[in-house]
Amino acid sequence: MTVIHAREFERTLDRLVAEHSGDGNYLRAWTFDDRASRVAAQQRLAAAGMDAEIRSAYKPLLHFFVEEVDIASLKTVRVSYPVHPDAPRNRFRLEAYPLAALVGDAEIEFVEREDAGLFYEVVLIAKDGSSENHRVFAPNRVHVDLVGETNLSPTGWIVTSPGEAGERLETDYEALFASTLEAIAGHDWGASEPYFEELNIRVELPAADEKLAHDEEVVSLREALHEDFYFSLLEIFQKKSGRPLGDRGLKPGQIVPEIVQSEGGPSVRVETRPLLGVNAAEAAQDLDTAERPLSAEQIASELEAIGGAPFEAHTRSGRRVAARYVKGTDAAMMISGGQHANETTGVVGALRAARVLAGREGAHFTISPQENPDGYALHQRLRVDNPLHMHHAARYTALGDDLEYRTAENAGVDLNEKAIRFEAKQLSGAKLHVNLHGYPSHEWTRPLSGYVPRNFAMWTLPKGFFLIVRHHEGWEARAEELLDRVTRHLGAIPDLLAYNDAQIALFETHAGETGFRIINGFPCFSGVDERHDVPLTLITEYPDETIYGEAFVKGHTAQMQTVLAAYDALQAILAHESLVS
Repeated sequence: MTVIHAREFERTLDRLVAEHSGDGNYLRAWTFDDRASRVAAQQRLAAAGMDAEIRSAYKPLLHFFVEEVDIASLKTVRVSYPVHPDAPRNRFRLEAYPLAALVGDAEIEFVEREDAGLFYEVVLIAKDGSSENHRVFAPNRVHVDLVGETNLSPTGWIVTSPGEAGERLETDYEALFASTLEAIAGHDWGASEPYFEELNIRVELPAADEKLAHDEEVVSLREALHEDFYFSLLEIFQKKSGRPLGDRGLKPGQIVPEIVQSEGGPSVRVETRPLLGVNAAEAAQDLDTAERPLSAEQIASELEAIGGAPFEAHTRSGRRVAARYVKGTDAAMMISGGQHANETTGVVGALRAARVLAGREGAHFTISPQENPDGYALHQRLRVDNPLHMHHAARYTALGDDLEYRTAENAGVDLNEKAIRFEAKQLSGAKLHVNLHGYPSHEWTRPLSGYVPRNFAMWTLPKGFFLIVRHHEGWEARAEELLDRVTRHLGAIPDLLAYNDAQIALFETHAGETGFRIINGFPCFSGVDERHDVPLTLITEYPDETIYGEAFVKGHTAQMQTVLAAYDALQAILAHESLVS
């Protein structure tokens, strides 16, 4: 175990109170703090005779509406937002999410403003006909990060005289992030991957999450910091290794930001640790009605009950990647889940579907419901402190790579988890692989690195149950028929189309053009991809990260029904071709 960096930070709010109490009578500041903390500091300043307002530097337009506007009185909202040359055109429109859902029946319009002034112009028209105009400041700075990318990122700000523009205020939140990245980037990690077993970044941050009045949406400075640390560190190690940014074959080791709530000032401790080989204990659940992710032990027992011939691979930590081959007379199909271990409905959906198929005469399939056990164990561990956070640190394996992108050429001596896919293909000869995934059920941001997640901009907002088909050249017609058959089947699930419609409408309001096709009410994408050994791969993307209870049941039911629909579609497609030939 090696300590890389450890530091405590004076809380910005405490510094503002100490430095500005009695210093004139005017203060306007923007910080990365929760509402209760900002209000408390503002009250301390008022008690000292100050005219003080402290607003959120993170998502300032959303906080303006939540904290300062009587939303129930509104009839019409018009928001003019800036377009900045160092950010995506829709950046400030995205940053307002999910405002369109929060204003209820009020009409809302977002209009681009070609100047790059860092403010929103807001026109509010009330139901009684009265109107108000507001200018909402959005403090940002242009900066070059440690991998050489230019970003426009939210920042702290301070104004001490009326009418002045003010200046940037480096907050505790920003200083903690920057100093930690610099310490890790400057450490001697040696020349070969992986560089560590676990790189642990433990942050104690006095910031409470704020639930919003829409679906799974929450404002969480702690979750946002986890996301920014994780993906920023992937980029730093990608650069160190000479890989392009976004390369999913990088194997740095397991990067683990643990961002926990505290009462005192912010602090950080970075150290290398050995991999943990212990799985968290979880009570067993009824598979059909499971309301949270399954334990590793239950996954193993449910898989064994399906029957068939067992086969397995092993992870870096020594955990088993367990699978089953049920041999039959039908056309074979591969079923997998848990490639990205924080996407949890696919694990349950795969097991439920395999149980149904195993009861059919002639059924022919392989099932590997949890392909990333090391990541899954990390997800269970992180959920103890923050069950409603996305925890993308659990997305990849303990080697730090995306197993999908591990090949015989780049894997070295051992394919580890990826071997399960090759074995499934060899055993079954399958022409279709159904790979169950998920994505964030609420907004995903990187606030200190340009806000929009780099290389993942498509997934920053929920947009319903999304299906992707990757196929070999010459398989386009089969891919289209597969999508048509599967989406028609899914359309019969109660409330699923309405769920899609609502999320897609909100996505379009805040993101603009969708960039995807709608097939029978489902957002879809299909394209040629020769990287896969199987000629047809159907990937599901259910917005499941952080969902529980009834929402979780609906999620794994949709995943199960997708598997069953795809299996039936495969039989029909290949049977028709056999008759034609």
